[in-house]
Amino acid sequence: MAKAKSNFSCQECGGTSTKWQGKCPNCGAWNTLVEGVAEVTSTGTHRFTSLVSASELAVLGEIEAKDTDRTPTSQDELDRVLGGGLVEGGVVLIGGDPGIGKSTLLLQALDSLAARQFKTLYVTGEESGAQVSLRARRLGIAHSLVKVLAETQLEKILHVLQTERPQVAVIDSIQTVYSEALTSAPGSVAQVRECAAHLTRAAKAMGITVILVGHVTKEGALAGPRVLEHMVDTVLYFEGDTHSSFRLIRAIKNRFGAVNEIGVFAMTEKGLKGVSNPSAIFLSQHSEPVPGSCVMVALEGSRPLLVEIQALVDTAGPSPRRLSVGLDRDRLAMLLAVLHRHAGVSSGDQDVFVNAVGGVKIGEPAADLAVMLSIMSSLRGKSLPKGFVTFGEVGLAGEVRPAPRGQERLKEAVKLGFTVAVVPKANAPKKPIPGIIIHAVDRVDQAIDIVRGLA
Repeated sequence: MAKAKSNFSCQECGGTSTKWQGKCPNCGAWNTLVEGVAEVTSTGTHRFTSLVSASELAVLGEIEAKDTDRTPTSQDELDRVLGGGLVEGGVVLIGGDPGIGKSTLLLQALDSLAARQFKTLYVTGEESGAQVSLRARRLGIAHSLVKVLAETQLEKILHVLQTERPQVAVIDSIQTVYSEALTSAPGSVAQVRECAAHLTRAAKAMGITVILVGHVTKEGALAGPRVLEHMVDTVLYFEGDTHSSFRLIRAIKNRFGAVNEIGVFAMTEKGLKGVSNPSAIFLSQHSEPVPGSCVMVALEGSRPLLVEIQALVDTAGPSPRRLSVGLDRDRLAMLLAVLHRHAGVSSGDQDVFVNAVGGVKIGEPAADLAVMLSIMSSLRGKSLPKGFVTFGEVGLAGEVRPAPRGQERLKEAVKLGFTVAVVPKANAPKKPIPGIIIHAVDRVDQAIDIVRGLA
């Protein structure tokens, strides 16, 4: 094979240069040259081969589809997010803030797999083998059978994967790995893209499940080129406050399962433990109902979650503030306008603060009704009925729109002892659900009147 050489290609015109320059010699654009590798093997094969093996031309309807076998990690919440477990030849990218528990969770998962006679490999580029051993001791897995390799050079890692042939390999982290074919520093766009492509190709060719740990930027996005997320099969994000013991892991992309699925973990002295009843995290423990509190049933992936929405309405100064935590701030302003126009509840001279308890982030519009009822409760100083729950989207015309999978939301509320619900009329069940009284509404003012009558 010919020796790899570096070249620089322009992102604007596609032109190349043998050395980096601030200005492209072809089109004259500034800061557009990105390092790459110009290499042709002796067999004439270009280095940019496909990430998966090629196949012959076939008709889609004639291709035989096989069910994908999954390997559970024994971490139930992680398996839920992955869609049931790890897939042979699959590439998973997991990102999160420093210290949130990525390495801890993966080391625990590898230990469970190794205990079941799976061949595992943990490649660490940020710690020494002794440091990994100390962490394993803290987690109570000091005698783990997981093989550890402290290495950052891509070519050596690929050689170990080729000789050891592990079934599951963790690369911690992709930003520390570098290829000798490139002169740029580890963590650069070129290095991350090149190393991820080679590791993905190796995973597909050898049938190894590869888990890449990724750093995140200050904004919370995965560091490196966006093509990294397109290249892998599954993208997971670790969320949560480092000052809290609870962590959420969310699937942003999954070729083998549902997206937006979440897993909930609690950080303990022995590592991360799955939380079987996550709704308890997002509900405050009040001995009696308090003004400004309303419980809603959110839907995260395939899991209904009960989340408490809290609102505080207080006398404002010259410029009233609208602040939301865990909810869309722009949507809050819209809901206040709808509340005034269609329900006669004015808060124009008041500060309005809304919070989703437990640090959860709610992106679905089904939280609208709960936000409005919690604001009304705080404004009037009267609490909502005990055992009250709601969900539903609110439109600008004051209509209450249905939320997806309403029956599952109601059944989850009944499980946790809620007895009264205000839901969109389209979500009202045809047959009564034992243990809960359901009030169906199709307008915001109807929901307000029902709640006033119940209080």
